[in-house]
Amino acid sequence: MVISHKQESPKCDTFINVVKLKQREKFKYLGTIISNDGKTNREISARTAQAKINFQKMKTILTNKHIYIETTKRALQCYIEPVLMYGCEAWTISKQIQDKLETTEMWFLRRMLRIPWIAKKTNERVLNEANKRRSLVRTIRKRQATFLGHVMRTEKLEHLVTTGKRSRGRQREKITDGLATWLGPGRVTETAVKDRDLWRDMIANAYKQGI
Repeated sequence: MVISHKQESPKCDTFINVVKLKQREKFKYLGTIISNDGKTNREISARTAQAKINFQKMKTILTNKHIYIETTKRALQCYIEPVLMYGCEAWTISKQIQDKLETTEMWFLRRMLRIPWIAKKTNERVLNEANKRRSLVRTIRKRQATFLGHVMRTEKLEHLVTTGKRSRGRQREKITDGLATWLGPGRVTETAVKDRDLWRDMIANAYKQGI
C-alpha cells in the first residue's frame, strides 16, 4: 500500500522471490481499516455499521420497555459504544463525519425509546425523553485529547509524526485541528499538552461544558 493525499495513488511494484505483491487500496490491520488516502472515513463507516449490527443483536434488551431507560443507556454505553469508538483516538472528524456520528447516536436512542420513524419528534425532544445529552462526539474528543497528551509526553515516533512539518498546498484537517476547536483557539500548545495536570483540567472542562 502507498498512502498518499493525491487523487490517484502512486504505483509501487514490490516483489518477494519474484512474486509481485498486489497493491491494495485498503486493508484491515488490528481490527482497523487503513486506506491508501490516509483518511478514516471508511473505518468510521465500518465501525458505525458494526455498532448497529451489535445493537440489533441486543435489541430485545435495549428496546425492552419493561427495563428502566437508565439501565438500557448503561448497556448501550458498555456494549455498543465501545464497538463504535474502537480506534477513535486516530480519527479525523470533519463536520460531515461529526454529523454522521451524531445521527448514529440518535439512531440508538430512537430505537431504545421505540420511536417509529414516522413520528415527527425532534432530536431535542428525544434527548429530553431519554434524559440525556449528546455525548458520543464529546467522548471521542476526550479520548483523542488524552491520547495526544500521552503521545506528546513520551516524545517517540508518534510525537515526531504529530509535530512534523506539513506539505505545501491545501492542508487536510488534523486531529490537533479538531481538538483546537473543541478546547478553544490557541489552547492546544506543546507546553499545555506536556503539563499533565493542566491538560487533564482542560479536557475535563471542555467535556463538562458539553462542547
